[in-house]
Amino acid sequence: MIESEIEISEDLVRALLREQHPDLAELPIREVAGGWGNQMWRLGDDLAVRMQRMGTSPELQLKERRWLPLLAPRLPLAIPTPVRDGAPSERFPKVWTVMTWVEGTPLDHGSITRGDHAADSLAGFLKALHVEAPTDAPDASDFGAHPEECTDGFEHFLQAVDLGRFAEVDIRAVWDDAVAAPEWEGPRVWVHGDLHPANVVVTDGTLAGVVDFGALFAGDPAWDLAAAWVLLPVGGASRFFAGYAQADEATVRRARGLAVMKSLFLMLMGQNGDRGLPGGKRGWGPAGRSSLDRVLQGL
Repeated sequence: MIESEIEISEDLVRALLREQHPDLAELPIREVAGGWGNQMWRLGDDLAVRMQRMGTSPELQLKERRWLPLLAPRLPLAIPTPVRDGAPSERFPKVWTVMTWVEGTPLDHGSITRGDHAADSLAGFLKALHVEAPTDAPDASDFGAHPEECTDGFEHFLQAVDLGRFAEVDIRAVWDDAVAAPEWEGPRVWVHGDLHPANVVVTDGTLAGVVDFGALFAGDPAWDLAAAWVLLPVGGASRFFAGYAQADEATVRRARGLAVMKSLFLMLMGQNGDRGLPGGKRGWGPAGRSSLDRVLQGL
């Protein structure tokens, strides 16, 4: 993906609102730090403008526009819901969307101190999300494949990361077990697909919301169940799976392998951030190391 050559500024966001949604144009606008494929701008107290920053395809935002309003009412944690559509124009040749703002601090800048509550909240959220999706729900793309099909990515992360105190043999053992696990044979269920510390928010020491549904697909829930190790503190995974209560052994095995791969990815992004490389996320390294430690120890 290539970053937009257009500088996304407060003036640009306000000009787009004046052109397409003038009733919102005079609300206070302030940039939200972070973001990857999209840049977020807070709009007033309750809204945000999601500006596509990377790539040229509108697919991810169009997917959120279509499906999030249907999912939001039955989910027990807050998620962003599209309320206004922004069309490409001469000023900005990409889609943009006005969405509800999910209050809280991204977990990569916060912490979970109420571990049992967070485990129960995550289990309740994913039980509510993981229901059979309609036939026209989006299929998996870069996310959602069986671990065996993700081996190239796993190897890239493993070789690129400074493992420090972690033993490669232990990491490979979990990954190989996931690769050997049977494929998902259940119905195509809704899956967030990209649960990591920057895509959930916390308040009062526990999970308060889930954001960035650009990877949303229908398929194998193991991609979300990896969050039991990636997001929750020590002890959280056991409590999570007891509350979730619908994961068979093969799914848990795939989820553990995916948690290892996601942990390595977080470590790599943190490593790149420490080195000042483009796309690096300095705060993700500690989260990745903690996650890898939990999954390897089965905590």
